[in-house]
Amino acid sequence: MQPLLDAIAALPATPTEAQRLFHGRGGAHPGCEQWALDAYPPVFLLTSYQPATDDELATLQAALAARWAAIAPGEPLNLVFQHRDEVRADTRLLCGTVPDPHVVTEQGARFKVHLLRAMNHGLFLDMAEGRRWVREHVAQAVATRPRFKVLNLFAYTCAFSVVALQAGAAQVVNVDMAAGALNTGKQNHQLNGLGKDASFLPHDIFSSWGKIGRGGPYDLIVLDPPTYQKGSFVAEKDYARLVRRLPDLLMPGGHAMLCLNSPKLGPAFLQDLVAAEAPELIFEGRLPNPPAFVDVAPDRALKVLLYRSPTA
Repeated sequence: MQPLLDAIAALPATPTEAQRLFHGRGGAHPGCEQWALDAYPPVFLLTSYQPATDDELATLQAALAARWAAIAPGEPLNLVFQHRDEVRADTRLLCGTVPDPHVVTEQGARFKVHLLRAMNHGLFLDMAEGRRWVREHVAQAVATRPRFKVLNLFAYTCAFSVVALQAGAAQVVNVDMAAGALNTGKQNHQLNGLGKDASFLPHDIFSSWGKIGRGGPYDLIVLDPPTYQKGSFVAEKDYARLVRRLPDLLMPGGHAMLCLNSPKLGPAFLQDLVAAEAPELIFEGRLPNPPAFVDVAPDRALKVLLYRSPTA
């Protein structure tokens, strides 16, 4: 655990934005592959992807308490621990409290998160650069496309929608089969003074192409599906069904952001799908992941690929 202890001891200041502080899963810190440490101010989230002993947790909690006393004297330490695997998570509060509601900020946007329930927390920190790209791309594009429209598929809590509307998008259609996640998405829009230009469709995407198509064509489509979700989406089988729809849904010159977070499938998986299912789309590159998410095997890490529809 020494690299994680060293990272804790070196925390420079009180975190003000949601962010990853230590990423063991990327393999850059041998011996710490099971550990991650995130800041969801004013709470720290410690995650282990293997069982952790009480002694290990006590050591890490003590290290965080000592560092917190140095950088935030007099402030209580709020620490949540989650042990998780691919199918379940066990979460508990180690010390302090968690705000309710718990709202964090990222790049000028506010998002509601929930650390003590469910496997996911309402905001995927590894997608921060994807959200930054959307913000910058929309802000630049609306100068010539004032009616800029976005389709956000597998929208979850609609973070892409929030940043797109903040950047000047005229309309965003958010689609996800989890109505609860979309309800949180609505709250995220309200937190940021947005909402009138966003719509929320709680439908299975594969049964909703009529509604989705009627709202198009779109200047930007974001595809951020789960790698595997029993009964709804399996990337190896279902991603092709999404890709083949893109040419008909995109405006000429429109962009598609294809996301995949599977350590077993590299970027070639997506590139081969596009070549087979939508060969007219033009590859524009892969977005970098946030620096905190460095991975010694980049093909294993989050993949965010950008494609463009040819202009008319």
